[in-house]
Amino acid sequence: MFSSSLVSGAFALLDSLVKNGTSYIFGYPGGAILPIYDELFLWEKKNLVKHILCRHEQGAVHAADGYARSSGNVGVCFATSGPGATNLVTGIATAQMDSVPIILVTGQVARPFIGTDAFQEVDIFGITLPIVKHSYIVRDPRDISKIVSEAFYLSNHGRPGPVLIDVPKDVGLEQFTYQFFPISSVSLPGCKSLISSRKKHFPKFLDLIQQSSQPILYVGGGSIISNASDIIQQFASLFRIPVTNTLMGKGIINELDDLSLGMLGMHGTAYANFAISECDLLIALGARFDDRVTGKLDEFASNAQVVHIDIDPAEVGKNRIPQIAIIGDVKTVLTEFVLYTKNSPLFINNNDRTSSWNQRISLWKQQYPLLVPKNVDFLSPQEILSRVTQIEPSAYFTTDVGQHQMWAAQFINVLPRHWMSSSGLGTMGYGLPAAIGVQIGQLSHKVICISGDASFQMNLQELGTISQYNLPIKIIIINNKWQGMVRQWQQAFYGERYSHSNMEKGAPDFVKLAHSFGILGLKLESRKDLNRVLQLFCDYQGPVILNCLVKEEENCYPMVAPGKSNSQMIGVIKQNVNTDFKMSLN
Repeated sequence: MFSSSLVSGAFALLDSLVKNGTSYIFGYPGGAILPIYDELFLWEKKNLVKHILCRHEQGAVHAADGYARSSGNVGVCFATSGPGATNLVTGIATAQMDSVPIILVTGQVARPFIGTDAFQEVDIFGITLPIVKHSYIVRDPRDISKIVSEAFYLSNHGRPGPVLIDVPKDVGLEQFTYQFFPISSVSLPGCKSLISSRKKHFPKFLDLIQQSSQPILYVGGGSIISNASDIIQQFASLFRIPVTNTLMGKGIINELDDLSLGMLGMHGTAYANFAISECDLLIALGARFDDRVTGKLDEFASNAQVVHIDIDPAEVGKNRIPQIAIIGDVKTVLTEFVLYTKNSPLFINNNDRTSSWNQRISLWKQQYPLLVPKNVDFLSPQEILSRVTQIEPSAYFTTDVGQHQMWAAQFINVLPRHWMSSSGLGTMGYGLPAAIGVQIGQLSHKVICISGDASFQMNLQELGTISQYNLPIKIIIINNKWQGMVRQWQQAFYGERYSHSNMEKGAPDFVKLAHSFGILGLKLESRKDLNRVLQLFCDYQGPVILNCLVKEEENCYPMVAPGKSNSQMIGVIKQNVNTDFKMSLN
């Protein structure tokens, strides 16, 4: 630590953020947070930090979220008191559900006015208590640096999550003798060590693998957070174990790899769901057995022994009791286990034992492929997204929520940390602002937002942010004139009573909307123009919106109906194939 002359609480906040690695802040100013923004003006003048002015606080928190997911760094967001703070709630819950490390700094009324129902006063500490990892109200400016460093530590320690810091207006103004509190000095007795006696489980773990003839790796978002892609691919190859991923786990393995089964669950591939239903060993890596994955829980991998590796003890045994539970970072645990295996006299290559299982899965892939409509005269979402991933295989993708999200998960092949989608909360309006955060963090890379016409209208004001900073984000709107997933459920389960799910009336002209923000707008309505327009869209150097007028009645399949097991899928079409086990994923 070091001492300095008198400074304000706002200075201490900015200094602590920057010293903890903050390069970008996403936010929106207002009365209670003005002292902090006044100090920020000086820091930006010196090029010490850059603030990205979003058009709505929800846009700001989603942008911080996208920045954090794509970069692995902590995202930072500013908002003022009252409505500014409450506008963050949906984004905080999104980050909490998907384990995203963000720090939210909110302005608050001055300390003497707290509890008096002052103008723009809300108890944001209390409101957000169930959806944050931790919260602070700064009562003394001398605590700011310690609080900020603790917030950075907590947001990324163990299972990541959002941390809120509420700063009263007069705390930001108060002068005091400042000492920076480095993160290396943080000591929180309540944060347990992540070191456990996991190696004692390795002999039994290895034995289960070698006794298994139908194993599956079930990989979730914790593996992406752990940066475990390389070791998971090494582990899968060593034992020849097929890999299926959750929506959060996309990118953990190249989906063109012969061991990849793609996504499982409600809209997962048929072969992933069949394999899960028939496996005899399920190895869960950073996954939480959520309902969209498991379907009818008591029929999910019902014949399998379970090994669950997760950094959060609360998730292990919550929905499924495992035979082996290992608490720890997925990358660390698997690295240690692979090393143990290679040095173990008990290790026997069991590729022959799993070969018939892999051949069976290979046949399923041929018999039940994901289908792209061919030889049709309409524009299909599946074909659009399949073509996009072929043109831009290294792009970063964000999505909104709905049918387009599931089609994107099915047909887009991504690299690790190149997939940003609201998975746990299912937040419409996430994709566009998240793309802003991704682009800010990945300035030299292509960022593509996949949205729907309904989701896009939730946060379309953020086109102003894209325009202001000339961010070259590419936006595809899968426009079927409906809240597509709501319409599909109303068709399937509610007697085709389409209650308030049609979006055609009142819809904007998306091309004109783009032009009004100084953004290129394109329309795609004919299949014959698909390749030409998509190439133009991808090659354009600035921001662009592509409005794709797709078939309105197209449904997203396969689909597991509520209360059904994963093997009971709607919309699975069996292909006539021969019985050789050569496969093609193209």
